Amino acid sequence: MVHCGGVLFRKYGNFIDNLRLFTKGGSGGMGYPRLGGEGGKGGDVWVVAHKKMTLKQLKDKYPQKRFVAGGGTNSRISALKGSKGKDCEIPVPVGISVTDENGKIIGELNKEEDRILVAEGGLGGKLLTNFLPLKGQKRVIHLDLKLIADVGLVGFPNAGKSSLLSQVSHAKPEIADYAFTTLKPELGKIMYDDFKQISVADLPGLIEGAHMNKGMGHKFLKHIERTRQLLFVVDISGFQLSSQTQYRTAFETIILLTKELELYKEELQMKPALLAVNKMDLPNAHDKFHELMSQLQNPKDFLHLFQKNMIPERTMEFQHIIPISAVTGEGIEELKNCIKKSLDEHASQENEAYYKKQLLNLRISDTLLYNEPSLKNAVTSSRKDII
Repeated sequence: MVHCGGVLFRKYGNFIDNLRLFTKGGSGGMGYPRLGGEGGKGGDVWVVAHKKMTLKQLKDKYPQKRFVAGGGTNSRISALKGSKGKDCEIPVPVGISVTDENGKIIGELNKEEDRILVAEGGLGGKLLTNFLPLKGQKRVIHLDLKLIADVGLVGFPNAGKSSLLSQVSHAKPEIADYAFTTLKPELGKIMYDDFKQISVADLPGLIEGAHMNKGMGHKFLKHIERTRQLLFVVDISGFQLSSQTQYRTAFETIILLTKELELYKEELQMKPALLAVNKMDLPNAHDKFHELMSQLQNPKDFLHLFQKNMIPERTMEFQHIIPISAVTGEGIEELKNCIKKSLDEHASQENEAYYKKQLLNLRISDTLLYNEPSLKNAVTSSRKDII
């Protein structure tokens, strides 16, 4: 752990955000037909949320990824009622969505100690089953982390996202001078003087056509859904994937990234977003930055330069635009402060909206309670009139 410029950094390497597990409830115990004894029920398999757990820890601890509950005991003369089999608990992090093999949601674990039954134990042998025990339920489940980070870095390959992540959080992603440097999501944490921690995820670089699942498109966009806010990272000198593809300016890059998000899921554009304009150490970068700012202030004036199918329905509105250089460190402190400010503002807006909703519900219930007696009185008085 390092202390630098009033901010602590901690390295968080690769992480796992989904796991596939085999689960099986315990078999029931044998019944005792001669004396009508019942076998014990098989144990159940539960998924339980724990605060300090990660999917990587779960995978490392249980590499087989098989979870089987204990069997119920057989009925016998000394204990006609067999005892229940031992339950099996799978420890998972908070914020997990559990689905079955068909993608149907079994449940979600949003706070510590939340638990979901995923595989039920079989019944013990009894009169109903001709004293023969039933086998436990078998189920393959998928665990998905709903929120992987506070901030997700969005950009085409080689925009400098990995360099930026190592600058803000001292995570050590592999960095190279070619497209597709990030193949697995990398996670870093910014640690501030007031002990606030903000997690930042560098996700595999997006390419044009990602919404159609080109490259790692869909997986990337699924990760983006699971961040609180977006940080667009663009190269001030523009981007070209290969000699066969068209060169894109910084402004065109932003428009195309916006379009990719929109084509995948329009709601992604509703997330709070910041823009980091990277590689400001390059020649003529400041002139290009002024040009970019005028294009972003009046984007509609420049959209005629694009093919119709590349123009998004609505352009991204950035809460902060920060020129940076991940190489020299220019603008990095300002960027970290803007990230914190933006998250704090968004959290207070969410709280305000929540309290307003609670207050409205309270007023509605008060109105109903207040009106109820008068309704009863109205009914009784009208009856008197009839009499």
